[in-house]
Amino acid sequence: MNLKEIHNVYFVGIGGIGMSAIAHYFVSNGKQVAGYDKTPSHITKNLENKGVIINFEDSVSLIPTSFLNSQETLVVYTPAIPKKHNQFNYFLENNFTVLKRAEVLGEITKNTTCLAVAGTHGKTTTSSILGHIMTVKKGTSFLGGIAENYNSNLILGDDKISVVEADEFDRSFLKLSPDIACVTSMDADHLDIYGEAKELELSFRAFSEKVSHTLIVANGLPLEGLTYGIEDDSDFCAYNIRIENGAYLFDVKTPKENIKNIIFHLPGKHNVMNALAALAMANVYGVSLEIIKEQLASFKGVKRRFSYKIKTNDLVLIDDYAHHPTEINAVEKAVREMYPKERVLVVFQPHLFSRTRDFIDDFANALTKFNEVLLLDVYPARELPIEGVNSNWLLSKIDNKNKKITTKENLLFDIKQSSSKIVAMLGAGDIGVMIEEVTEQLLKPLINEV
Repeated sequence: MNLKEIHNVYFVGIGGIGMSAIAHYFVSNGKQVAGYDKTPSHITKNLENKGVIINFEDSVSLIPTSFLNSQETLVVYTPAIPKKHNQFNYFLENNFTVLKRAEVLGEITKNTTCLAVAGTHGKTTTSSILGHIMTVKKGTSFLGGIAENYNSNLILGDDKISVVEADEFDRSFLKLSPDIACVTSMDADHLDIYGEAKELELSFRAFSEKVSHTLIVANGLPLEGLTYGIEDDSDFCAYNIRIENGAYLFDVKTPKENIKNIIFHLPGKHNVMNALAALAMANVYGVSLEIIKEQLASFKGVKRRFSYKIKTNDLVLIDDYAHHPTEINAVEKAVREMYPKERVLVVFQPHLFSRTRDFIDDFANALTKFNEVLLLDVYPARELPIEGVNSNWLLSKIDNKNKKITTKENLLFDIKQSSSKIVAMLGAGDIGVMIEEVTEQLLKPLINEV
């Protein structure tokens, strides 16, 4: 397929974070772009502001006429779209070129030097850090989150270097052709797709075999490649880690040289690992350690990745995408590092019935570590309910006296009733929308409080 010959690109599921990055890319390259999504959002609004036509009802009649020519229109879809989706099936039945997001990303990046970040945790932050570093080489980066430095999930450069998130969901990363890649983690996840953890591991092995130049892996993973880690025998090793003025300072040893006093502002040692992975990939490509050090110091973070919504002497509100037990544990550790003497309230919205079922005990153990717990209902995303799998079941397993089920309607009230100074709102569902209203209300002067 020659993308230069494509005039129109239609996205089924255009509001997804990964889908919208590609949509922005095609807009920037002069293509006519339109699409469908289930609900309006900040992401769809930003695309509409760039001239993208978006409809929010699954009706074939709403597809713009200019996109009905199968010879001139490429259709991109997300695997989260239901199989009975009317627009999706119209395109299939009328011989349009219909490709998954990962296949299109593979086409865009196959003639570039592709730097791919894989792993069940840390992909978005690591690829965003790497994308920020690679701006010095005019790299184009497709991100799974909104990078604060650019307020975008696309960092547009030239067509010689690409930075991408290599997503293991639905084995999407096997559509890529990475030159340099890293694997941050291989914890069991997406068992609704893979069935068992062994199959997930096999997919990561298959991905590693696609890497043409250098594979870099977190120390301890069962893959062959250069390693990175903290205070260990890794090829890229961060050591002498300390916190000064709310930022991390650390030194790094590489296979060829050392560099001192790297400054990095994201909290949590898991983010030191993310920064180290990005450093290793950029350094293997050929970026000097001094330039990498400068870029790390100026990296502002990723929205919904330990993002401070409120930061005052009386209240700290943190927003994070954490939706897996490992990620919740990482947030808890980071909060305790930054605020060791404070009480912490966690508000958690479980994501997917299958994930809640598969990791119920791990979720309970992770949430037990907080001082207080508020649980929202399970966010179903692409799934139908599973009998017996709900937030009440999870609540029963949490070994913490200060726990309760809350609702969207009662959430603000319950947060205000808490004595905790630190509030962390976690989850991959619409809790990311809820926190905007919570932030706005908590910032208002407290009037007529009971």
